[in-house]
Amino acid sequence: MRIVFMGTPEFAAASLDALVKSARSVVGVFCRPDKPKGRGMKFEAPAVKKLATEFGIPVYQPESLKDGEAERIVRELAPDVSVAVAYGKLLPQSLIDAPKFGTVNVHASLLPRWRGAAPIQRAIMNGDTETGVCVQQMRLELDEGGIISKKITAIGENETYGELYDRLKILGAELLLETLSVLPAEAIAQSGEVTYAPPIRREDCYVDWSSSAREIANQIRGLCPKPGASAELGGEKFKIYKAHVGSGGALTVPCGGGSALVIDELQAPGGKRMRTEDYLRGHTITVNS
Repeated sequence: MRIVFMGTPEFAAASLDALVKSARSVVGVFCRPDKPKGRGMKFEAPAVKKLATEFGIPVYQPESLKDGEAERIVRELAPDVSVAVAYGKLLPQSLIDAPKFGTVNVHASLLPRWRGAAPIQRAIMNGDTETGVCVQQMRLELDEGGIISKKITAIGENETYGELYDRLKILGAELLLETLSVLPAEAIAQSGEVTYAPPIRREDCYVDWSSSAREIANQIRGLCPKPGASAELGGEKFKIYKAHVGSGGALTVPCGGGSALVIDELQAPGGKRMRTEDYLRGHTITVNS
């Protein structure tokens, strides 16, 4: 089976790695263009490009998918199927339909729950207790394709975005291999409550201490390790990376509804991430009771 792979970040690289190591024939890789990063703003290749280069697979990084050039390349590569995993661009229908079996997509939620760009973060921030991955037969409308396969997993009570991300990228790669082995396969129309997972915005990161401790704890988990939750403590703006509902910790903050939150890991302005108890050995934070 000839495969064109479309993806950009580390989450997608896990699926590409699994495809190549399972001896699938990946004939071309599409990913987003390199981006400037860091203080020096040097251009850095995305994770998928780095991996594809190691494997010697041709890489294509079109600025746009609307001019027909990407479709021309895909048709020239003559794949049986295209695989899209966190590519970061909407695919035109003609590009989706170009391969023999169309395009399948690995999505990090149980569709139709959490359609969109940030399904892992939104599931945790919402307090969901389970999530999963699914492979859908792509269509033009965002994450509305029929479901071919899925895997369900529980979300740990204190599991962070980074931890769940690492689990789901492996689960997604495993499900992709299983699904490709049975193509062509029937895709079942999505059913159930539709929810959306828009990209994380700056305002999503601000902690409102009038919310309940559980809501804030979920927010912090869903934003850890990046971009991190931001909160005012003692008149200063801190990043908070880990916290739990309760009291009696080195730093306990009163929250809405009479609840309380213990801050376990934070980062002061201009400082580095550290355990709260270590920070408080040399600093004082006064919070309102």
